[in-house]
Amino acid sequence: MSPPDLLEVGRIDRPHGLGGDVLVRLVTNNPDRLVPGSTLLAVTDAGERSLSVVASRVHQDRWLVTFSDVSTRHGAESLAGSVLLAPAIADDPDSYWVHDLIGSVVTEPDGVERGVVTEVVANPASDILQLDSGALIPLRFVEWASDARPGSGTQPSRLVYRGPDGLFGDE
Repeated sequence: MSPPDLLEVGRIDRPHGLGGDVLVRLVTNNPDRLVPGSTLLAVTDAGERSLSVVASRVHQDRWLVTFSDVSTRHGAESLAGSVLLAPAIADDPDSYWVHDLIGSVVTEPDGVERGVVTEVVANPASDILQLDSGALIPLRFVEWASDARPGSGTQPSRLVYRGPDGLFGDE
């Protein structure tokens, strides 16, 4: 269980090389999470560990990251599978966060409920919301309901689908 003020920003996939570097898959669109000097909390079943980024660079579809105090392959192996957490960043109020989207109810403008978001699938054109109903919706076709966005006190949060007709196959 993560501390309430920290959000998942990535995962350590595996070691890379012999010197303690690891491959990180970000789940945020903010690469500043990995700038030198950034501090992240690595969480595994074995416990938690604070890590400070020394260096990072893009490596294929992930990031190659060097953390202070991790200088051997064995040290890097102990981090494999860790979830990386960081404090939330105050941002644009219209931005979408994965943790806000998961569990949100998706409705059409007329109120017809289409399902609950179970996963956000990364896609180059537009991230895709996967619903418990099996429907897949490009994120660009939804907006927060004015009365039920995260933090408004209404639970669960609600997204309104404003995309082309026929996506759900019953029009």
